[in-house]
Amino acid sequence: FFQHRLNINGVRNRIGIESINIKAVSSEDHIRGNPNADVVIVEFSDTECPYCKQFHQTMKRVMDEYGASGKVAWVYRQLPIDEIHTRARNESLATECAADVGDNSKFWEYLDEVFERTNSNNSLDPAELPKIAKDIGLNQKDFDECLGSKRLSGKIEEDEIDAANAGARGTPYSVVITKNGEKATINGAQPYDVVKVIIDAALGY
Repeated sequence: FFQHRLNINGVRNRIGIESINIKAVSSEDHIRGNPNADVVIVEFSDTECPYCKQFHQTMKRVMDEYGASGKVAWVYRQLPIDEIHTRARNESLATECAADVGDNSKFWEYLDEVFERTNSNNSLDPAELPKIAKDIGLNQKDFDECLGSKRLSGKIEEDEIDAANAGARGTPYSVVITKNGEKATINGAQPYDVVKVIIDAALGY
């Protein structure tokens, strides 16, 4: 499925429309685009996963095509796979700190830079994290304090629980949610043409 696999205890064996139990999207989420969009795509992702890096570009294209008109929104939730990517959790924390020290737009700016700079599979030098913060104009002292204290670790753990409940078996894993609450999944880094078909169906085209 073009994804990195992980083992999560208690993940449902049966995956289907009726078994997708995902936390409702709220103002606490990192949302790119119109929060009231007809279709919301919630992506669970790992910043050091090469398939996630690839899918990040696909989703940026989705937002260029569908986000500008407000039809699709993109929600990012954290799913670092510690067994393969020991640096991913700290990078996830860094993106959360970007949102905390800055705002939602800084979260996305920071996340884009992480995916731009890493070659995946634990290749991003941790020394880059404060540099990215500086480059996008975050308060350096506040960012360093946030990252060093790991005080936002709980948010990542909440996302991991949510991923397990939603049926994630690896990254990237996305749940497409329509206005009337119907859900479908995108397993792995599916190409744009495949994602487009799913979105068009969700929009009723």
